[in-house]
Amino acid sequence: MSIYLDKGATYCRIVSSLLRNECTESVIINVNDAKENILATLAYFDIFKYPLTAGEIYLFLKNKYEQHDFDYALKSLVAGRTVYQFNNFYTLKNDYALIARRYNGNKKAAELIKVAAKVGDMLIRFPYVRGIAISGSLSKNYADENSDIDLFIITAKNRLWIARTLMHTLKKLTFLVNKQDYFCMNYYIDEAQLEIKEKTIYTAIEVVTLIPLQGDTIIEQFYAANSWTRNYLPNKIMRISSAKPLKPSLFKILFEKLLNNRFGNAIDDMLMRVTANRWAKKTEQKKVNSKGSVMAMDVGKHYAKPDPGNFQARLLAQYESKISQILVEPQNLLAN
Repeated sequence: MSIYLDKGATYCRIVSSLLRNECTESVIINVNDAKENILATLAYFDIFKYPLTAGEIYLFLKNKYEQHDFDYALKSLVAGRTVYQFNNFYTLKNDYALIARRYNGNKKAAELIKVAAKVGDMLIRFPYVRGIAISGSLSKNYADENSDIDLFIITAKNRLWIARTLMHTLKKLTFLVNKQDYFCMNYYIDEAQLEIKEKTIYTAIEVVTLIPLQGDTIIEQFYAANSWTRNYLPNKIMRISSAKPLKPSLFKILFEKLLNNRFGNAIDDMLMRVTANRWAKKTEQKKVNSKGSVMAMDVGKHYAKPDPGNFQARLLAQYESKISQILVEPQNLLAN
């Protein structure tokens, strides 16, 4: 049995069986470091107005801690009113509306994830598509009335641009029936480049929160190629692929056989150039998307990813600013 006492910045564990005080510098450091990590984690999700449970906070910490150190650090932050607790949720803001927002968002997400699964069943039939996963806010189990179904697509090697063009032909047709928000195929990679090159807290969280839908084998390979995420999120285990196994149709097999040659290589290269030029013009002309951000896309032979208004750079800058504001106040790290 252990009892915890706290005096200012000190953290003492008194072990009754030893009948003496034991207060070590390493314990103090562990708890204060845990507090910093808890605040940094909450700061990231605060950008999205998304409160977390204690279990979720622990999963997204950048370091590993003993459970008792983590529990004490979190309780200490709540006691000092640096962190606010509402039911099972924790947030940096004393605002219950955030909790209600999450409840509603989780409920809406559960409904939309079912729709996404059906969309995945359709899209996996396209030639050269090898894997599909839910990304974006929906992969964090949040959605509202304005949410899209963002999808992460893995294609066959050197056929990303053929696959993308075919899929976006369908996307254009969805506008006719006002279902375009269900088909936001945003981020593409192919089998030749499964590792995400940009390694930040943002990309790490995006990778580990993907919800696999289709292509169990390639999703497992993708996870293996991105084990670097453990450097940012050592407590978060990527989902054991819940994706369905790939079962190519006869049409898909015949179509791919037709273009698995130099002619197919040339078409893929041509489609990449055409798409890159078209998006470069959109960015140059400062065309905006439905959310008001300037449209932009980062293009390569083995990947295609959107970057509206330099979203990732702006988010990381906002994150660093929030952390600086929180940790600059010494009382945030002192126990109460």
